[in-house]
Amino acid sequence: MSNKSSLIQRESGRFVYVLNIAFEAVLANKFRSLLTALGIIFGVAAVIAMMAIGNGAKKEILDQIKLVGVNNIIITPKIEKKDKQDKDQQSGDSKQGNDKSKKKYTPGLTLKDALSIKQIIPTAKLVSPEVSFDSKIINNGISASATLTGVTPDYFSVFNLNIIDGLMFNEEQLRDGKQVCIIGPVIKSKLFPKENPIGKYIKCDNIWLKVIGVIESKNVTQSATETLGISDYNKNVYAPLQTLLLRYKDRGLITASSLTSGNDNSDESTNVDQDGQPLNFNQLDKIVVQVDESTNLPATTELLKKMMKRRHSDVDDFEIKIPELLLKQEQKTKDIFNIVLGAIASISLLVGGIGIMNIMLASVMERIKEIGIRLALGATKRDVVFQFLTEATMISLSGGIVGIILGVALAKIIMKLAGILTIISPLSIIISFFVSTLVGISFGYMPARKAAMQDPVTSLRHE
Repeated sequence: MSNKSSLIQRESGRFVYVLNIAFEAVLANKFRSLLTALGIIFGVAAVIAMMAIGNGAKKEILDQIKLVGVNNIIITPKIEKKDKQDKDQQSGDSKQGNDKSKKKYTPGLTLKDALSIKQIIPTAKLVSPEVSFDSKIINNGISASATLTGVTPDYFSVFNLNIIDGLMFNEEQLRDGKQVCIIGPVIKSKLFPKENPIGKYIKCDNIWLKVIGVIESKNVTQSATETLGISDYNKNVYAPLQTLLLRYKDRGLITASSLTSGNDNSDESTNVDQDGQPLNFNQLDKIVVQVDESTNLPATTELLKKMMKRRHSDVDDFEIKIPELLLKQEQKTKDIFNIVLGAIASISLLVGGIGIMNIMLASVMERIKEIGIRLALGATKRDVVFQFLTEATMISLSGGIVGIILGVALAKIIMKLAGILTIISPLSIIISFFVSTLVGISFGYMPARKAAMQDPVTSLRHE
């Protein structure tokens, strides 16, 4: 037992002694050690920064999917503006050739379209018709600009909006177009900063609406608003759809005044207002269809196209978008980008490893006499291998630690300067540290073995 313990003590003492020699050798050549570690430092930093960018991109995509809802198909009307040249050309064509067929009449996007989709499309889980107007809202002398949106309860389910205070519209309010509304948190903070808004009234344009609910806050970025075409839920006022159609404006109705102002869908060349902007004849601004399963999105989209074209007399006056598929494609593109960047970062680690091997090999050639003396004084080949392998591993580990610090700092700088969301995961740090150690051991073995294979007699004669 005593022999075993003494053997353990001797081996541990030899281990500590060789470790000290390796440590002293690294410190004795600080500049060379730094140059050796540079490849590892930048490689590890690049891996951490790239993974942080990839994690940030993934989170942004998931957040955007939540904003537009899951498995949604968005149908919007096409409102095309025709310039003067198009009008003149159209006028000339009508004068020169009366044989051309007249453009077919289309009612535009209507509430009947939404009801038909709900009744006919079997995969349509929820159907949310929507109409919006820019409005001026007032309460106790405080005014603010907001978007007044006419919706049904399905709207809140489709876009994952929860009511944190108050109630949802009831059947009577929806059917009769009652003067009630649900407001966003920004509207609440502006008009009711110190009081509960439930039961209070706000004036939207010329109509007073009773506040019956407040929705939870949603983090909507400017980029999401622009790229996905969604409104900022926090700044909206929501009223029953029938309330807007009955008490504000129903663009689907053709009246004498609308006819005199050129509101006739059969001739779109005159459909511009005084500012030259195209007039909107669509009763609805949007219909959002939530499909029951993601796998049914393509088939449901094709069915919707055929159904809408038939209802609109084969006139292509609507647009169908699938935000989730667009976002998934964007995610796929970003994943490819991240793979490329990750490959580049990995190459940096590989180059760093090769650098360690080359410099350690050069170090072996410089220290042949030292190796010969150690072998002559009783050091084993294992001791020499361990010494040089330890040197390479120490350089890699220190380079890995510095690389981790640099990578974290780089990710923060990218987020601040470029405005790109970066999320540093503990996994990326662990992987980087493990890889840097592995690189040191892998690329340090060959120089260590070369050093151990030196002949002591030849090494002592080396000048």
